[in-house]
Amino acid sequence: MADPRPARPRVIVTRDLPHAVLDRLTALFDAELNPTDAPMDRATLAAAMADCDVLVPAVTDTIDADLIAAAGPRLKLIANYGAGVNHIDLKAARARRIIVTNTPGVLTEDTADMTMALILSVPRRLAEGEKLVRSGAWSGWSPGGMLGHRIGGKALAIVGMGRIGQAVARRARAFGLSIHYHNRHRLPKVVEAELQAQWHPNLDEMLALADIVTLHTPRNADSENLIDARRIALMKDSAFLINTSRGGILDEDALVDALEGGRLAGAGLDVWKHEPAIDPRLLALPGVVMLPHMGSATYEGRLAMGERVVANIQAWSDGHRPPDQVLEGWL
Repeated sequence: MADPRPARPRVIVTRDLPHAVLDRLTALFDAELNPTDAPMDRATLAAAMADCDVLVPAVTDTIDADLIAAAGPRLKLIANYGAGVNHIDLKAARARRIIVTNTPGVLTEDTADMTMALILSVPRRLAEGEKLVRSGAWSGWSPGGMLGHRIGGKALAIVGMGRIGQAVARRARAFGLSIHYHNRHRLPKVVEAELQAQWHPNLDEMLALADIVTLHTPRNADSENLIDARRIALMKDSAFLINTSRGGILDEDALVDALEGGRLAGAGLDVWKHEPAIDPRLLALPGVVMLPHMGSATYEGRLAMGERVVANIQAWSDGHRPPDQVLEGWL
């Protein structure tokens, strides 16, 4: 029987990717691009899914069960440009026999670098200091000016010890932090020894001892609002909370309440529950360092993501299982 996969599949790309990636896509496939980089609205996304063999979406595209159910019969592959796939209904895709792929691993070091930057900048008040200089109100050095907290000797609690969590642990050790982690499964002892990391099977107990908490777990039904008002209340008033993972893991209302009430010392956030919308109460808090979801924003990382997308499409087109196929229960 002839292979139903087209030799030159029609590929629709929802966002404007790096030029080198787009050049490869157009050279290898019948690719339709989005040079405006404007996120597709639901109707445009539905039309694209009705008219392609492969969709290349990004985190800004919510591909729910209704969109998948209405997709054209030729759509057989959703090659996501990114590692996270919580914006794609995997169960619905599986029911339609649509393969979903992602780009794991290529953003580990970039995201870990950004996490470490926030771990440094929030306790040392770097954002506040930079704003003070720009405002022209800085009157010079003084013994009590812009005092922050050293991080050496503090306890870092890592929630989720996958690739990124481990990369953060390696960086944090060099700054003298003690490493604690909570994970569904304990790491092999040889890895714990390398990282000098202590496993905590009980998340609540780990949060209570932490000076800095950093989140590195996927967003799914189990992790939605994982760090809520109850868990924030377990943390020290002097603790700092860092999130470069996914916005929905952290209850932002509870975070604002704790910061406004002095029950947390500060936070560093690169992801948001309703991004690009940000709670104006967070904007008014001086002890919060806020970034525009740029943890993975490096030229090298974006190109590597594109290379994985191309490889997944090419493997599928050639009749092979894509190397980064996501299984429904992967989270």
